[in-house]
Amino acid sequence: MPEAAGGKGDTPSDVYPFDARSRFEDSVAWGITSSREYRWPAAVAVGAAILLQIAIPERLDNHLGPRWLLPVLEGVLLVALMAAKPKRVDAEERALRVLSLVLIAVITVANFLDLSELILALLGNSGPQGRVLVYASVPIWLTNVIVFGLWFWELDRGGVSARLAKTHRKPDFLFPQMSVPGVDRDWSPGFLDYLYTAFTNATAFSPTDTMPLTSWAKLLMMIQSMASLLTVALVVSRAVNILQ
Repeated sequence: MPEAAGGKGDTPSDVYPFDARSRFEDSVAWGITSSREYRWPAAVAVGAAILLQIAIPERLDNHLGPRWLLPVLEGVLLVALMAAKPKRVDAEERALRVLSLVLIAVITVANFLDLSELILALLGNSGPQGRVLVYASVPIWLTNVIVFGLWFWELDRGGVSARLAKTHRKPDFLFPQMSVPGVDRDWSPGFLDYLYTAFTNATAFSPTDTMPLTSWAKLLMMIQSMASLLTVALVVSRAVNILQ
């Protein structure tokens, strides 16, 4: 593709011939191949999720054995994953994807069990104990954001390592940069983009600037919105009762 020949005031039609510009816009909409993927942002997010899980009151976190069991299991999986590939993701490391998915699944199951316990406790308790449960909803909601950000990052276009290959599958999310290709011709989403998508979906209970394109992406966003809505609605109602 020819290099841009114009100055700052040139429009895309001035910079690229029509056919080349069309091919470029099609490739951006399909999802530019990632030049690099780093594991450490996701590892930091997993570490934060483990700490948030520890912060949940013990009465809500006793459904899967001793309180230390899940954080230790998640920590072991994280250490194993980071020891295998500590920094950058490799296009050939798809075997590690299973370990990554297992780790995210464990955190997801634990958080949804905590959410179910929180819902039952909020519906059946009042007084000072209710105030503690309201505070407990914060780490559960934050973990909800983190874990779905991890799911989006791990599954979009076939996975983290798959996005490094030109033969990656069709995009599952349409980011603004993919519909406005003139913003950055080499842009590809990173973990922070998926975490931001999860955060906005959890706060607005619907997609904002990033749209789901495939059935599984829509289903995941729907599940996350429902979990977030239940948490916020019950917490607000309980907080009103406590203040009264």
